[in-house]
Amino acid sequence: MEDKLTHFNASGEAHMVDVGEKAVTQRKATAEGRIFMKPETLSLIMEGGHKKGDVLGIARVAGIMGVKKTPEIIPLAHPINVTSVDVELTAEPETDSVLCRATVGCGGQTGVEMEALTGVQIALLTIYDMCKAVDKGMIMKDIGLLAKSGGKSGTWTRSAQ
Repeated sequence: MEDKLTHFNASGEAHMVDVGEKAVTQRKATAEGRIFMKPETLSLIMEGGHKKGDVLGIARVAGIMGVKKTPEIIPLAHPINVTSVDVELTAEPETDSVLCRATVGCGGQTGVEMEALTGVQIALLTIYDMCKAVDKGMIMKDIGLLAKSGGKSGTWTRSAQ
């Protein structure tokens, strides 16, 4: 485990990490999160009865856009060459929630963890935005990285909590 924060220089000032000497490798990251809501709200989404349209379809596209915009909204994230994005949204009636899982790939010198996490957050925020008129109490939870591969640190997988 790395014992220092890499986004600070020797003087303690924030800086963008120099990845210029790092090897280009195939990298992949998967993140997930959930948005919990009233059962009636989830039914509206599942039945396609929302007046704003296909909530999950629009959230999927928003998640993909969020991945692509990550370096514009995370100050020290590097622009990277994203090669693949898969955003899955699954209604889970047993918990009155929607699960979002985003997997992002690239061939580059730095990882795609931030892109995967951003994709999840933006997709969930889009669901909130589209459904807030009928359910302002929705809660986003359990957002985190599931796995990453590639680069110097190799493969990492979240252990069961």
